[in-house]
Amino acid sequence: METSTQGAERPDGDGTAGQDPQAVAVGASVPGARPPASLSPSRASDFMQCPLLYRFRVIDRLPERPSEAATRGTLVHAVLERLFDAPAVERTAPRARSLVPGQWERLRESRPEVVELFADDPGGERLARWLGEAERLVERWFTLEDPTRLEPAERELFVEAELESGLTLRGIIDRVDVAPTGEVRIVDYKTGKAPRPEYAEGALFQMKFYALVVWRLKRVLPRRLQLVYLGSGDVVTYDPVPADLERVERKLLALWEAIRLATETGEWRPRPTKLCGWCDHQAHCPEFGGTPPPYPLPVRAEASGDGEQGRMGPG
Repeated sequence: METSTQGAERPDGDGTAGQDPQAVAVGASVPGARPPASLSPSRASDFMQCPLLYRFRVIDRLPERPSEAATRGTLVHAVLERLFDAPAVERTAPRARSLVPGQWERLRESRPEVVELFADDPGGERLARWLGEAERLVERWFTLEDPTRLEPAERELFVEAELESGLTLRGIIDRVDVAPTGEVRIVDYKTGKAPRPEYAEGALFQMKFYALVVWRLKRVLPRRLQLVYLGSGDVVTYDPVPADLERVERKLLALWEAIRLATETGEWRPRPTKLCGWCDHQAHCPEFGGTPPPYPLPVRAEASGDGEQGRMGPG
């Protein structure tokens, strides 16, 4: 499951992707806005990266432009999912490449906004290069795994579990493999490059999130978590233990408490990082001289006074 600073190009189980841009006019309240009700890996990462970004995506539901990288990730995921529809002996690299054009057409039909990516490419040269890059990523997968020897138990599996605290966790797992002896492996495809070791924990957080949901939902501890990096040709594995997932659960509960407090007070502070350069919402961000839309949810009375920059009280 690919994540991006430009926003997810497919839903992450929390219903925040694919919002109708016409439903969110700049500077206007969101009709039917409601407090967050669940947490997914992408939205948890958003809040950790920048609470204000979380607000823009989950509460304001501001539209975001599709990006070439994230859309290519969606396309490659679709090809790898569909390849397993074929008998094992037919799961070859040429067959996988042949699926790319058809899956691109399906993506254009289901997500018309992605057509904007190549609106300034009337000759189709840039689109052809982009599709060629997707084909190369698909081909690289065959150097990392052998699909003729795999029979996934699940593909694009939506999972949802409610913790004892009442927090609902949800997400979409790219692939679940179950060995004849019952061991579960959770697999996630990444179309980017593997991060340096000092930055690997972010990707593992996502996988541990999925493992926690499966553990709480099925009472089965996944034997292995596997990240397949098609951009660099790396496979990263991690074998979780209960203590790992219990730590993740505590972290998520703390995150949810912080989200709950921000929701009630309207205090969504920006957190500037180098990722701000790729953010679609600079025009609404105080760090860039912008003004957020009026806060569409009620706030506690004590949060209605004057505040410092980054405070998001009622407009």
